[in-house]
Amino acid sequence: MSKLVTIYGGSGFVGRYIARRMARQGWRVRVAVRRPNEAIFVRPYGVVGQVEPVLCNVRDDASVAAAMQGADAVVNCVGVLNQVGRNGFDAVHVEGAGRIARIASGQGIARMVHLSAIGADKDSDSDYARTKAEGEAAVLAHMPGAVILRPSVVFGPEDQFFNRFAGMTRLGPILPIAGAETLFQPVYVDDVGKAAVKGVLGDAAAGVYELGGPEVKSLRALMAQMLGVIHRRRLVLNLPRFVARVMAFGFDLMQTVTGGLITNGVLTRDQLRNLARNNVVSEGAQGFAELGIAPVAMESVLPDYLWRFRPSGQYDAIKESARNLRV
Repeated sequence: MSKLVTIYGGSGFVGRYIARRMARQGWRVRVAVRRPNEAIFVRPYGVVGQVEPVLCNVRDDASVAAAMQGADAVVNCVGVLNQVGRNGFDAVHVEGAGRIARIASGQGIARMVHLSAIGADKDSDSDYARTKAEGEAAVLAHMPGAVILRPSVVFGPEDQFFNRFAGMTRLGPILPIAGAETLFQPVYVDDVGKAAVKGVLGDAAAGVYELGGPEVKSLRALMAQMLGVIHRRRLVLNLPRFVARVMAFGFDLMQTVTGGLITNGVLTRDQLRNLARNNVVSEGAQGFAELGIAPVAMESVLPDYLWRFRPSGQYDAIKESARNLRV
């Protein structure tokens, strides 16, 4: 019988790429999610019955244990960018990750891959970065042989980075951003998937791997590259720090007052604190080189999914070509 891997958060942005690649390896894939009916799209990643979404809440021991029953390996991709209700940073990044590792150890599962983030730091003033570091420690306390992946900002067709900013360009001639000079090292989502698969298969040594793409650019430069891809001219305006703080506070307050009915998907105070630090691979850190993976450049991927934000969408290139015709 083929081996089985349970991927917690396997229908999410990164998780789905790991699930698809594990199915190609011939493994059975159990995608553990809170809403299995919304994860049906993962089934065609393999043959009939090979990839199945199952109900799981990482805040519950019994639920986590049932999802990994009989598994040969587990992958944890569960994470949040904004605290809403009971799914806070501590509950998901620390307690949830530790719970998965503890139960996996108890069930005798040998391999675990944990998705963290560059910038994880137990002493950070950002709750996101702090809990990411504490989550790593919780995983290693029970699964010292785990493979921990720390990607920089992840891009790809379903990302919440380039898609989000490209969507904002439709609203007016100005593109406001915070932290324009902060450096990022964007990494392609499928490259992260490849790294996770190596961890599951045992082709990667235990330890922490920081994953960044081949280019390091400021947020302002990334916006300029995105604008070039979508053929739009916008003024990229870096918000003064105090203005960004006021905006973030207002958006957070709106989420609190509405009890989470309106979530802050624009800018949180915690995200603003993270933007004060560069998001790049640390000098001397293990990364793609040690995994034998050549990361993909942004220029070869962005046009494949950002074309829909061009003024004429899929017809933009045709219209541009028509302008050059001589009558």
